[in-house]
Amino acid sequence: MTHESLLNQDWEYLVKRLGGAAFLERSARETGAFLQARVIKSAVVLLRLLFAYCLGDHGLRLTAAWATSMGLVNISAPALLYRLRQSGDWLSFLVDQMLCAAAPKASRGRLIRIIDGTSVAKAGKTAKKQSNLWRVHSAFDLPSERFSYFELTDEKEGETLDRIPVVKGEIRLGDRAYLQPDRIARVLKAGADVLVRGKWKGARWRDKNGQPIDFLAMLRAAKSGRIDRPIFVERMAGANLALRLVAIRKPEKAAAQARRKARRDAQREGYQVSKGTLEAADWVILLTSLPPDHFSTEDVLDLYRLRWRIELGFKRLKSLIGLKAPPGFDERSARPYVLVHLLIILLLEPLVDGLEDSPPALAAA
Repeated sequence: MTHESLLNQDWEYLVKRLGGAAFLERSARETGAFLQARVIKSAVVLLRLLFAYCLGDHGLRLTAAWATSMGLVNISAPALLYRLRQSGDWLSFLVDQMLCAAAPKASRGRLIRIIDGTSVAKAGKTAKKQSNLWRVHSAFDLPSERFSYFELTDEKEGETLDRIPVVKGEIRLGDRAYLQPDRIARVLKAGADVLVRGKWKGARWRDKNGQPIDFLAMLRAAKSGRIDRPIFVERMAGANLALRLVAIRKPEKAAAQARRKARRDAQREGYQVSKGTLEAADWVILLTSLPPDHFSTEDVLDLYRLRWRIELGFKRLKSLIGLKAPPGFDERSARPYVLVHLLIILLLEPLVDGLEDSPPALAAA
């Protein structure tokens, strides 16, 4: 589906999916995006203008010219920019409404929620990898394969496992960034289970008596190439967190690739990679609260392989929808620009289920 089709033959469908013209009118007024019908006669027309600008590559002036040539509205580029800056809260509200309508409940079986974030560079040549970013915090639900949560922040807001409200009974999946003992404890207390990727130096490992565990020695002692055992993780506050460690040695090809990556990362950051890091690179290390009597070692490994699905969701967002660095430096216009793209992916998700990709093997991750 092209941007042009979104702005023409499919427009009535999108308006209906968003709740209809009356709902859009009411919500736009309540959030201050559309107060009086002067140049722009309705909230539907305003939303169409916002979509045309944010999803196109024509800029404010050409978008205004397009609107005039279409007979939609005769508006100047500065006036369009003003409307964009006033629409952030409205667009955020519409995104929330779409998420609430699509979010499945943990009823039959277990709801699986994959937690991750993606970043979009802010405007300017000085944008860097870890700074000057817009960060989209997300939850991607299975088996529905739908985003169920978005939160837009700048780079100062870190990725945290408990940022997204818990659905009781869910299994929450996260990568290495989410090995956060205190936040894991909050998710568990709220009624969920967790499954996160680990790293050998990512936590203070303890046994049941609170004594330190030599993690590398434990890996070396696993002659079978597999570990499935209880483990405790020290917290900043409160008792040590009881979890289950599941680890599997990678095939030699995947292990060699992981060691090469560790060396490249160290060289790029300007430090000497340690022998322990290279040894640990041979392993997939997972931490979970799932009980072994209900979830076998293979079950845990299979569950974590599903984390790849959120990467497909981000691929759709960035390649299919075209999310990229918003133009301009002003947050009042950049924030609505990103929100329009989040809204579009929620509208289009039912239409892109045919997108087929094969996930990489877990051991190669």
